[in-house]
Amino acid sequence: MWKEVSRVMLAALLAVILVAPASAQTREQAKRIYDRLAGVPPTEAVLTAMENNPGTDPVCQQNNVSGPKCAAYMAMENASFYNVTLKNFAAPWTNRDRSVFVPLNDYIATVIGMIRDDVDFRTVLSADMQYVGSGVSPAPAANNNSHYEALEAGDYNLKTVLQPALQSNINRLPPDATAGVITSRAAAEAFFIAGTNRAMFRFTMVNHFCKDMEQLHDPRLSPDRIRQDVSRSPGGDSRLFLNNCVGCHTGMDPMAQAFAYYDYNETDGAIEFTNGIVQDKYYNNDLNFPQGFRTPDDHWTNYWRTGQNRYLDFYGPPDPTDTNGDEYADGYGAKSLGVELSNSTAFASCQVKKVFQSVCLREPESANDHSKVDAIVESFGQGPIIMKQVFAETAEYCMGQ
Repeated sequence: MWKEVSRVMLAALLAVILVAPASAQTREQAKRIYDRLAGVPPTEAVLTAMENNPGTDPVCQQNNVSGPKCAAYMAMENASFYNVTLKNFAAPWTNRDRSVFVPLNDYIATVIGMIRDDVDFRTVLSADMQYVGSGVSPAPAANNNSHYEALEAGDYNLKTVLQPALQSNINRLPPDATAGVITSRAAAEAFFIAGTNRAMFRFTMVNHFCKDMEQLHDPRLSPDRIRQDVSRSPGGDSRLFLNNCVGCHTGMDPMAQAFAYYDYNETDGAIEFTNGIVQDKYYNNDLNFPQGFRTPDDHWTNYWRTGQNRYLDFYGPPDPTDTNGDEYADGYGAKSLGVELSNSTAFASCQVKKVFQSVCLREPESANDHSKVDAIVESFGQGPIIMKQVFAETAEYCMGQ
């Protein structure tokens, strides 16, 4: 009899030992998720709710999530997720140094607002959209950043104060010339200023494809759209052009042509759009190779739909007005180029990798990491990208390690 009692007591003791760590681990995991996403610890009341009522919180029911994903959505209700986490997430995309130490601006605010509102992130490069602070003075303007600096200085809750507006009404652009964050004032000041507008294309690749031009180098494509300013014999050696320069410019120059009517006016402090008139910067150093391509308009062509960069997987339909009969995608202007770029597996994959780095504080490294990234990308298919879902799934994975 005593042996039977001992066995029962031992079984009960083992059950307590086994159950207790699991419960504690759930609470610990919830706290880690909250800390990482919100950047601040949860209150005891919130932490208890996350532990004891997984999935019953209204925001979790609204998004049909439970368990660790519910904890992530509860963390994303904290103002700090928007004011700090997402601000630091988007800030490096707005400057050439890729620094987080920049003032709040229209680019960052628009990214934050789109994520908050579950706007399809594929439209970030093409929408006539800009998020502004409701009732915040001074009003947003085309020629200064004062509105957003006031938002930051006043420590406004970006989760509640940001409201969508038409970028065309603020930046004095025709609606069909707006291209999401590409035509934001902050991006124009950083990437349309001076130069030849290739910087805008390069940093769009860096920020939204997670690849710099050297990684997209393909010397086998046609060089017919490389501009006149690119010497075909740099330093008197044509091999440098054929083996190096040509590989970047064959893909970049035909697509950067989409920005032919844009500039950043340093005197006015605003983005400039000269409809139908190619900016003079496109003819800089045109005597370097007069036989090169001379930009006539803003017609772009995506040569990367063929060649070694096919793995980027552009799946949007080519322009129906294209009569060339080729396999490339063509279009006019920055908006249609933004649609082309964002409708690709490479774009979707980059967004997930950036969230992974933000939440996990490291690049995807192991086979499991890469499998998780691929699984999240595959879950989108060719549909909308909802970034809060990406943050929740990534937090569940990384904080469960």
